[in-house]
Amino acid sequence: MVLLVLGVLLWSFAHLAKRVFPGFHRAMGGSEKPMVAGMLVLSIVLMVIGYRAADQVIWWAATPMLKGINNLLVLVAFYLFAASGSKSRLGVRMRHPQLIGFSLWAVAHLLTNGDLPSMVLFGGLLVWALAEIVIINRTAPHWTPPAHPIPIRKEWTTAAATLVVYLVVGFIHGWIGPNPFGA
Repeated sequence: MVLLVLGVLLWSFAHLAKRVFPGFHRAMGGSEKPMVAGMLVLSIVLMVIGYRAADQVIWWAATPMLKGINNLLVLVAFYLFAASGSKSRLGVRMRHPQLIGFSLWAVAHLLTNGDLPSMVLFGGLLVWALAEIVIINRTAPHWTPPAHPIPIRKEWTTAAATLVVYLVVGFIHGWIGPNPFGA
């Protein structure tokens, strides 16, 4: 469990350091990027190893209804990520589409994984994403969504890309772990 906690903390620190320690970040002048990337890779490795090695204290198991809710939330989360990257209407009208999508992804996984390691992993990542939103809003309170028109084709390509990525990730998830689509 220690490795899992360290991984979540390292992930959070690597993401929050830019806003929590802006002077240090500016002093690095761009040379911090490889260090941050290394910290993120290490955090993922620690989370995977820690999650797999943690004792399974189980409070509830996924039901078909919870799996359905999970899959819907994850699909919406993937759409928010895609909308942000494609600069679709929703992606530019929301202030934090990726962090909101990440939060939905974490909540979805908390619903279907009622065990202690999942609470630490997905709960910790949810706390990080929500803290990131609060910190961004406090450090840069003024935000205005762009007013330029966005072509409808961006919506269709975003939706199509979301569906393809969702199915591929679901297949890989079922291949290396639990099948998110059923048995």
